[in-house]
Amino acid sequence: MVLPLTRLLNLHITAVQQLVRVTDSFLGRPSSPAPFVIGVAGSVAAGKSTIARVLREVLSRWVEHRSVELLTTDGFLHPNAVLEARGIMHRKGFPESYDLPRLVRFLADVKAGRDATAPVYSHLSYDIVPGEARVFRHPDVLIVEGINVLQPAPNHGERGARTVVSDFFDFSIFIDAEATDLERWYVDRFLALCETAFRRPESYFHRFAALTHDEATATARKIWAEINLVNLTQNIASTRDRATIVLRKGPTHAVQEVWMRRALAPGMI
Repeated sequence: MVLPLTRLLNLHITAVQQLVRVTDSFLGRPSSPAPFVIGVAGSVAAGKSTIARVLREVLSRWVEHRSVELLTTDGFLHPNAVLEARGIMHRKGFPESYDLPRLVRFLADVKAGRDATAPVYSHLSYDIVPGEARVFRHPDVLIVEGINVLQPAPNHGERGARTVVSDFFDFSIFIDAEATDLERWYVDRFLALCETAFRRPESYFHRFAALTHDEATATARKIWAEINLVNLTQNIASTRDRATIVLRKGPTHAVQEVWMRRALAPGMI
């Protein structure tokens, strides 16, 4: 599935670059195509990170765009201290737990061809790493992966348009699956982490390493039901139809269906 998808992406990237060159020539100015930005969205445990990493590796082999960078939006979560002060630590991963204005400024810098700086997140400490940052210097392609990257602007009765993350996307992908499969994949991943990363004393979740298999399974299902499923239902699933392409997975993680938005007529085919 990845190879046909990267071929389609390459066609889109080439078309956008050609349009920029023609437009710049018409305006009589030097041509400098902005980075092509791809959004990858979907639920926790859907396999977004895997798809994003594979896309980065394959796309970087095309001669038209050698520089392909990957950004995960975890770095734009508010630090744990901020979440705790606001009483929303239990809603980490929900839209309000992200520093969205900072993420929007980052993407604006990327699109403008400026150096863009992103915070660094540690899955071991489950927090932003103080004093560390990653600089992106005008990549040909930037892949932005995160659960809520297709989130529309909240409707608070405000006047005027509000810039959102997806405004900077040239192409977007949503990884979809049945909630029952997502839960099973989440539980399997949790159990694997209990045997690996959680065993490290410095891990934020080190306390889970001592759980029995049954206790760990019950804990994972509780976290899924009370946090991840709620986020999926309230915030993530509704963004699916905003994607350019939806990859629908079956129980084994294999992509069984591909839905693509028509270029000129909104809708899925």
